Amino acid sequence: MATIRVELPQHLRTLAGIRGHEVPVRVDGEATVRAVLDALEAEYPMLAGTIRDHEKGERRAFLRFFACMQDISFEPMDAPLPAAVVDGREPLIILGAVAGGCIAARGSTEPNPRL
Repeated sequence: MATIRVELPQHLRTLAGIRGHEVPVRVDGEATVRAVLDALEAEYPMLAGTIRDHEKGERRAFLRFFACMQDISFEPMDAPLPAAVVDGREPLIILGAVAGGCIAARGSTEPNPRL
C-alpha cells in the first residue's frame, strides 16, 4: 500500500472541504493515476465527475496531471507513477489549465498595455 500526496486546485479543495494544499491518498496495489483517482473519489465522493468524466473515465479537458515536474496528462491512466511520487518524495499534482485571454486591443495589432 502506498500513500500518494495529491495537490488539488483550490476549487476542488473547497468542494471537498480539504484544508491545506495536499491530501494523502492511500492506494492498494500498483500506484497509477487511475488508482489514485479511484481512491480519491472513494474518500471524497463529491469529487466524482470533477476530475474525470463519469462515463468514459477520461481526464477533464481543463485539468492536467503532473508528476516530478513532468506533464503526464496524456499518459495512459494505468501507467505506473514515478517512484518519487509512490514513495512520497513528490506529489501528484492535479492542476487547472489556464486558457483564454487576448493580447491585442480590438482592431489593433499592438499589445494591450492593460494586460
